[in-house]
Amino acid sequence: MERCLRLLLLLLGSGLGSAFYLPGLAPVSFCEEQKVKDNCKSQIELLVNRLDSAESVLPYEYDAFDFCKDENERHPSENLGQVLFGERIASSPYKFTFNKNETCQKVCQKTYDPKSGVSALDFIKKGIQLNYQHHWIIDNMPVTWCYYFEDGQKYCSPGFPVGCTITADGRVKDACVINSEFNKKDTIYLFNHVDIIITYHSGKDENWDGARLVAARLEPKSYKHTGDKAIKCEGPPMEIPKDLTSKFQITYSYSVIFQENDTIKWASRWDYILESMQHTNIQWFSIMNSLVIVLFLSGMVAMIMLRTLHKDIARYNQIDSSEDAQEEFGWKLVHGDIFRPPMKGMLLSVFLGQGTQIFIMTFITLFLACLGFLSPANRGALMTCAVVLWVLLGTPAGYVSARMYKTFGGERWKSNVLLTALLCPGIIFADFFVMNVILLAKGSSAAIPFGTLVAILAMWFGISVPLTFLGAYFGFKERAIEHPVRTNQIPRQIPTQSFFTKPFPGIIMGGILPFGCIFIQLFFILNSIWITTGGGGPS
Repeated sequence: MERCLRLLLLLLGSGLGSAFYLPGLAPVSFCEEQKVKDNCKSQIELLVNRLDSAESVLPYEYDAFDFCKDENERHPSENLGQVLFGERIASSPYKFTFNKNETCQKVCQKTYDPKSGVSALDFIKKGIQLNYQHHWIIDNMPVTWCYYFEDGQKYCSPGFPVGCTITADGRVKDACVINSEFNKKDTIYLFNHVDIIITYHSGKDENWDGARLVAARLEPKSYKHTGDKAIKCEGPPMEIPKDLTSKFQITYSYSVIFQENDTIKWASRWDYILESMQHTNIQWFSIMNSLVIVLFLSGMVAMIMLRTLHKDIARYNQIDSSEDAQEEFGWKLVHGDIFRPPMKGMLLSVFLGQGTQIFIMTFITLFLACLGFLSPANRGALMTCAVVLWVLLGTPAGYVSARMYKTFGGERWKSNVLLTALLCPGIIFADFFVMNVILLAKGSSAAIPFGTLVAILAMWFGISVPLTFLGAYFGFKERAIEHPVRTNQIPRQIPTQSFFTKPFPGIIMGGILPFGCIFIQLFFILNSIWITTGGGGPS
């Protein structure tokens, strides 16, 4: 029987090993137009995401700007995480056929006149001045703009700017450094042309049909196109006038080139993006340095406490007379007040319950992210996972809060359960709602639709709150935590404290160093996990 079970597990393992893909990461095969099959398509679709900027906190949808739009615009299904992050992915008029190179293809032409086109053109100019970035997607992979710094270091950004500016004093800003033709003072240039290079793995000597895309790069350019039909991608750059006094036209175009590269595996196609971003690498030296500092401080505090207790115990053992025995000192002065219930026992128990819920949620989310289940290719999966885990972890929050409140001797158990379920989430949701109203008023794509807010409320009150009540039920059924030392009925009078021992200075001095160490660690770790979109161009 045991040998049969082993054989069955081996067969299942081999079958899963050859057919298992992480969620959202299944590869897509492409072939030439005359070789299309059921599992191999020829049309490559370019999707557009929101535009954002490091100089502004407000992201905008692609449709908020007057760019070329798809006549039959589609919005791929979005999960909860994408909606909360404000990602608005839509189809675009940029359509490619696999392995078919195209040069200087016209996409659309926009016309602005002084009567009706001023506002749309001004919005584009404002986006250029704030260095807003396009974010395009091909085959669930960001289209990157790669350039070199002065020291020869290559950087690949998963976004490219709408345009660039030259200030009135002749200072070159943002991406205008890439072309010496951008030299007019007090001028705004628009990138209305892109050269796209799509790299693919041909699939030779592999067990799949067709080719798979492994990289998508582009280079933004600016051309002042002339003519309505036949256009040439050459000539002076596209300048946007400061004041619109006559009819003004902008023609958008693109060129696409396909390149074969069988050395890059499909599973590692994100590597060139992550490796070029130095700030996304986990700084192990800094983390180890922080850990050593925390361990050293903890050990130092533990040694001080042990030495103090050891002196007290040695002094107790040296007592000779009964008069000395009646005099209390050291640990005996405070041992009867150590486990006295706190003045704000209700709030402390509520915060302990909510902290437990958030801690378990964070730990599981980071664990799944490290395993690769929350890959950047699966957009919005990280936030979706975090929200769902938080909702499902109401039981430990209610249990810890109720158990601690019972230990403190509390009797208002109904208030405890309600505060555990509603206090912290209510504050966060109220803040979230106010910011969402502001984003709606500004027309930002980060604003959450009303239906999503209702869905979040339904998850909160329909799942999290009942689970919190369930956890609190089991918590109150348990016995209170027994203290190793009996508490005195009369509290000991606290002597006058110096400035350094008062609560606020003590919190600052005692907490700033551990907080700094933990912040350094989490900054590098979370930055490496969350980095799916990057900053702008060179400046």
